[in-house]
Amino acid sequence: MTPLNDLQFVSPYAFEAMQKVDVARLAALSDPELRLLLPCLVRMALCAPADQSNAWAQDKKLILRLLSGVEAVNSIVALLSVDFHALEQDARKEQQLRHKAGGSNGESILVSQLQHGLTLEFEHSDPLRRLRLALSELLAIMNKLADSNGEFFLKSSELFESPVYLEEVADVLCILQAELPSLLPITEVAEALLHVRNGEWFLCLLVANVPDSFSEVCRGLIKNGERQDEESVGGRRRTEALRQLCQMNPSQALNIRAMVVEECHLPGLGVALILDYKPDTADEAVSPLVSYVSGLLLGTNGKVRTWFSMFIRNGQQRKRESSSVLWQMRRQLLLELVAILPRSRSTHVPNDSDMDSESSSGYSGLREEHVVKASALLRLYCALMGIAGLRPTDEEAEQLLQLMTSRPPATPAGVRFVSLSFCKLLAFSTLVSTPEQEQLMVMWLSWMIKEEEYFESAAGVSASFGEMLLLVAMYFHSNQLSAIIELVCSTLGMKIAIKPSSLSKMKTIFTQEIFTEQVVTAHAVRVAVTNNLSANITGFLPIHCIYQLLRSRAFTKHKVSIKTNPEATNQPITEQEILNVFQDGGKVRSQYTITTQLLILYYILSYEEALLANTKTLALMQKKPKSYSPALMDQIPIKHLIRQAQGLQQELGGLHSALLRLLATNYPHLCMVEDWISEEEVTGTLPLLRKMLLTSSSCKYSQTQLREAFQNVLSGGPRLLRILEHLTLLSAGDLIPYAEALTASMGLLLEDGVSRRILQTVSKLWMVLNTVMPRKLWVMTVNALQPSVKLLRQQKYTQNDLMVDPLIVLRCDSRVFRCPPLMDITLHMLNGYLLASKAYLNAHLKETAEFERSNLGLSGQPDTPEVTREELKNALLAAQDSAAVQILLEVCLPSVQSAPGIPMRKQVGDAGAGRGAQGEREAEGGLLSDLREVQCLICCLLHQMFIADPNIAKLVHFQGYPQALLPLTVAGIPSMHICLDFIPELLTQPQLEKQIFAIQLLSHLCTQYALPKSLSVARLAISVMGTLLTVLTRAKRFAFFMPTLPCLVSFCKAFPPLFDDVMSLLVQVGQVSAADVTTKARDIDPLIARLQYLRQKPQEIPLSESKCSLRKRSAEDLGGADPDVQLCYHIEATFMDIISSSTQAL
Repeated sequence: MTPLNDLQFVSPYAFEAMQKVDVARLAALSDPELRLLLPCLVRMALCAPADQSNAWAQDKKLILRLLSGVEAVNSIVALLSVDFHALEQDARKEQQLRHKAGGSNGESILVSQLQHGLTLEFEHSDPLRRLRLALSELLAIMNKLADSNGEFFLKSSELFESPVYLEEVADVLCILQAELPSLLPITEVAEALLHVRNGEWFLCLLVANVPDSFSEVCRGLIKNGERQDEESVGGRRRTEALRQLCQMNPSQALNIRAMVVEECHLPGLGVALILDYKPDTADEAVSPLVSYVSGLLLGTNGKVRTWFSMFIRNGQQRKRESSSVLWQMRRQLLLELVAILPRSRSTHVPNDSDMDSESSSGYSGLREEHVVKASALLRLYCALMGIAGLRPTDEEAEQLLQLMTSRPPATPAGVRFVSLSFCKLLAFSTLVSTPEQEQLMVMWLSWMIKEEEYFESAAGVSASFGEMLLLVAMYFHSNQLSAIIELVCSTLGMKIAIKPSSLSKMKTIFTQEIFTEQVVTAHAVRVAVTNNLSANITGFLPIHCIYQLLRSRAFTKHKVSIKTNPEATNQPITEQEILNVFQDGGKVRSQYTITTQLLILYYILSYEEALLANTKTLALMQKKPKSYSPALMDQIPIKHLIRQAQGLQQELGGLHSALLRLLATNYPHLCMVEDWISEEEVTGTLPLLRKMLLTSSSCKYSQTQLREAFQNVLSGGPRLLRILEHLTLLSAGDLIPYAEALTASMGLLLEDGVSRRILQTVSKLWMVLNTVMPRKLWVMTVNALQPSVKLLRQQKYTQNDLMVDPLIVLRCDSRVFRCPPLMDITLHMLNGYLLASKAYLNAHLKETAEFERSNLGLSGQPDTPEVTREELKNALLAAQDSAAVQILLEVCLPSVQSAPGIPMRKQVGDAGAGRGAQGEREAEGGLLSDLREVQCLICCLLHQMFIADPNIAKLVHFQGYPQALLPLTVAGIPSMHICLDFIPELLTQPQLEKQIFAIQLLSHLCTQYALPKSLSVARLAISVMGTLLTVLTRAKRFAFFMPTLPCLVSFCKAFPPLFDDVMSLLVQVGQVSAADVTTKARDIDPLIARLQYLRQKPQEIPLSESKCSLRKRSAEDLGGADPDVQLCYHIEATFMDIISSSTQAL
């Protein structure tokens, strides 16, 4: 048997020449190299080509000339002269025979009984018999492979082992596969060759003669390979074969490695390919081996990570072998590690003479070009040890410790390297095993502490390793070992299983030798403030350390002052300190960033929420911390800050969402859905394009010019409109200085003759300002729209006044109710203050309840007073909401002056009379009128209120409102269908007015919503009307049925099946009324007979004549008729209306 090392493999140069059919390169090959490629070249020269070009004809001549001097070509030509069709038929017969015989080698159709050994037979045979011998042997191996059930075997075959005939056998093998591809698929032949000696050599020759099959063969070998290749002989042979193939075609090595990872097979092959091919790269670059293994262990594919980790664990269980791919990999990594270890014996330590002795004691600096590579190696060893379970040898542990305790230059990469080294020490404290190594680590940690400030300034980074040291020390002191483990995993960027017990040695060193708790606290005060704090800053910042110390109250415990006044430590931030952050002066404002202001806002809101959440605890402790005053909150531009935070969510991390949560709880009026939608309009694409028209960021009009233009609004409307249109180009922040001038002049817009475009532009500017300063804007607007009487008294409302009594918003000039743009603003403010009032009363109730109970000595008694307070608060809120709804409904009446419930509705002077006259005209103006627009705005608000709290709808309808508004509310408020839920309850009320209102409301609902539920409620209403007929007195019967009889027409229109029930009810009412008339000896028309006839034969009545005579009689007779007579004629009219509507429907 010839060793593989003595056999000549196809060179990469020769394989590339075969791939590209480069005849010039082929001609340059030596005779031994050319001999390996003869099967393909001979077939190429003899077979008819598909390419008929002149270029190929010339190349073919060169190939023939190249082959003419080679003696072995004759034998290959003889092999190609055989009848391969007959050979294939015999081969298939032999396969069938072996399949029937169960795979035994007893008889063979291809080869008769051999007289001599296989080698001698092959030597003395003609070409056909040689093909039969090789084919028979190959099929036997393939059949055995198919029956092996995946178990590897090595078949002894002298045909494939004899060194004399290897080349001839290879020729036969290549010709057989090329001429019989269906019988001998190349992937199956490749699998079979793995099970014979010299199989790798045969495989390479086979693929070299069919170069297009390279990827197919490799993928098949990998797909059929073992998950762990070094565990078995078969896996190692497969790996070696693929390595030989890749040496023949180096350009495909990376693709083969990708196939290995994709299939999660043969992990040793992937590593071996990296070890075989070392690209020429710069010395400071991260090596391909480090990149590849790091990608497998630190990538996002858990399946790949588990697969490669198993390769590491299994490889460690075997004895150390030089042939093992794992040990070759470890050796290469160690060589790379040693290559970058510092060799110099000095390091630059600026401004610290104390370190001179240490500099000469063997501590050396890491070269700058090696820092990134060192960091990558550290992370890789962390992954190998923490994820894959690698147990480092003594040599590896020693060199790793030397690398970790080296001193990098003061660069961002150096800071990262020190942080990784420190976390690796925490994660794998077993690397420090001897007292000398422990002393080395302590001295390195001391160097870190002293050099931290220099590194931060020199490297220009905000997050240095000093903060991480401080944070770890604090966690050790508070015994928060799980927090340290989380910190280590976060810094290393991988999840490692670290036992808390393994940190005991490091804890002792930190808490007793390096960082005592007092040193930690004192050091934290001197930590510099982070400029431009942002979530994009990686690493651990001073704020993490201060936060941890505040949580553990370390400053108070060790009496370390963090303020100018030591007594103020751990006390709430004063209002003056907060105001300093939000002052409008540019000099003070410039030193505080948006991050600072948002954090202060978050602190205030969290503080107030904590006070409310802990009122019971504070009451038991007899403590009542002071909350921040409303005056302070009014001076903080909350909405403006939130709007800026919305655009900085990536930099602010989770701060924006946390602020929104607190706002939704404490300031719901700043989180209205309408506001968010309007903000999207303000910040959309169209406004951006419009702002591009503004060449300068400053406005060319002043506030004084705006006020003067408002004073002349009637005579100088175009100038005012020009100024307002220019203001619309400004951003919301630039518009803030004009807010006071804009709102103070709103009352002037109520005069007759003001352009509608001016009103709409003012409303648009108001909505833009509402996105940045809603609370201050609302107060100014409410005061500006007060009636002239209040304006003369100089009565100004405050934010607190409006939260206590939101209905102040509706005590405005009554002309606002017929000015749709200003009415839209008013409704927006009303909705906001109703929400604010709820939050205010809830907070007030929580804040005062427990302290009042404790002062009364009721803390141990049941919660009866508290329940009473809660009920009173709910009753007050319900009264506020229902009063607002009732006022708005009265505003919807055709004339404002005739609506009795509107506060301050009478206007002094001629202007009010003018508006009143306009209101009278609006009733005849159709749908395109100010009244109709105001009604639509009010209906939208009422819809939102009813959806938010259906109980408001129930309360308002139990109170009732003018019947004339029912068509408007039912058609204009989409949520009115919820009234169907409580109409049955409303029908049971004892007041006759509520029963009438319920039936009238139901009639409109049935027309609008013809639903099964409406039908059932209508049946109930008809039944109630029939019941009331039997119990009502004569006067009440007239008062009840006169307004409700027309509702029956609507019932029948919506639900024709109710026709019989309604007719029966009308006949009953008619009978009762006619009976009362007859008792007075009055002679009237035979009403009952007529009604019965109409009921039985409605189609025979001429409707036009009946209705005409009915109208004539009503006009002549009803004026002087008594109630019963009127009711009788009203019943007949209802009969006719029902018949008319049903006939028209048909």
